[in-house]
Amino acid sequence: MHLSELAGRRVAVWGTGREGVAAIEAIAAIAPVGPASLVVVQDKTTFLATKWDGRLAELAPLHEGEAMAPALEGVEVLVRSPGVGESNPWIQQLRRRGVSITGGTSLWMADHAKHTIGVTGSKGKSTTTTLISHLLTATGRPNKLGGNIGIAVLSLPPAERYVLELSMYQCADLQDSPRVTVLTSLFEEHLDWTRDGLPSQYYAHKLNIAEHGPESVVYNATDPTLAAELAARPGLPLVPAATEGSFHVVDGWVVLGGERLFPRDAFPLRGSHNAGNLCVALAALQAAGIDVAAEREAVEAGLRSYTPLPHRLTPIADPSGVEFVNDSLSTAPQTTIHAVEAYAGRALAVIVGGQDRGIDYTPLRDYLRDKAVDLTLVAVPDSGEHILDVVGDLPTVRRVVAADLPDAVRLSREIVPPGGVVLLSPAAPSYGRYDNYEARAKAFIAAIEATRPS
Repeated sequence: MHLSELAGRRVAVWGTGREGVAAIEAIAAIAPVGPASLVVVQDKTTFLATKWDGRLAELAPLHEGEAMAPALEGVEVLVRSPGVGESNPWIQQLRRRGVSITGGTSLWMADHAKHTIGVTGSKGKSTTTTLISHLLTATGRPNKLGGNIGIAVLSLPPAERYVLELSMYQCADLQDSPRVTVLTSLFEEHLDWTRDGLPSQYYAHKLNIAEHGPESVVYNATDPTLAAELAARPGLPLVPAATEGSFHVVDGWVVLGGERLFPRDAFPLRGSHNAGNLCVALAALQAAGIDVAAEREAVEAGLRSYTPLPHRLTPIADPSGVEFVNDSLSTAPQTTIHAVEAYAGRALAVIVGGQDRGIDYTPLRDYLRDKAVDLTLVAVPDSGEHILDVVGDLPTVRRVVAADLPDAVRLSREIVPPGGVVLLSPAAPSYGRYDNYEARAKAFIAAIEATRPS
């Protein structure tokens, strides 16, 4: 569905965050005829930063809580914000009524897919997206970065090319695939968003990004779940990465076709998972028409100037000699495993817990058991104690329950000696206690400052 197809129709937008604001402004501006009616709805009263008054209220009145039901009477199209999932009873009811349900990303992609590199994955998508955008700029290809990171797509200015990070929520409604579709990894996550809470539904929503005519589907071939799910979808124009025959790392070098291109350490992020992200990004550039080998000097310079994302394994120095590490972006056990790998061998306390989405934490337990990692897990609400229960009584793992994040930092200071590490890698989203991962990171930093010895 194109944005222009909303002209003359009765439209509702669900959500008043940045995606909802972008959708309202874009839909109201449809020329020459706007929508027949336009409203914005929320199923419950919220206290978001966006004040719905002035121009926004003129474009679309807000109906919250009990006022939502009458506002949706007669609506033909609902444009939902990413957090409004298939499990929501309202979504199921509207589908039964024949209402077309879409998202702002889908409306935008219908007109911009051929100029877009779209990146998704259960982990690694933020790093890979920003790296692709940075390397395009470094090789003289201007681009605009947006989507789940940066600017909402319906607010993006005109550009020759776009690089988007896309969440599963945004992928689910797509009816057009980005020209270059990029997949970094796949494991079960966000099951509470799906209709029945099944991993197969999550995989289908995530991989919907590749189902609508991409020129190339670049993927990390070392991820077994991703490789298996793609193999079950015949006909896709697959481009493997991080494996022999494509970009991969051998003996500390990035290699293509047996030829060394540049040292692996030109890319500043540690860990084997980031080596995979690097190879996927390079394969995406190649799929977009860039001869990486021919432009290796510019690419290497771009790698060396890349600035890692905040809130992803960001060290925080402390006068006590304890190193605090902010990995608030971690929302799944697999990302916490990679974070622990980076610091194993030092005295280590890991703060875990957040929104409980019912996902499986046995991969974390199996990793800690099989590698005999010596650490302390400090649990915070809402899912922290559940994570401790799943990990169980392992001989090398000590388990501590904290009342909240500040309490977890205080307890960790008592546990970890100078030279050790306190790692916030929650393996769960921030929602419920914090607005987003950035707010959780701020609370972590504030707790570190508040508990410093005088």
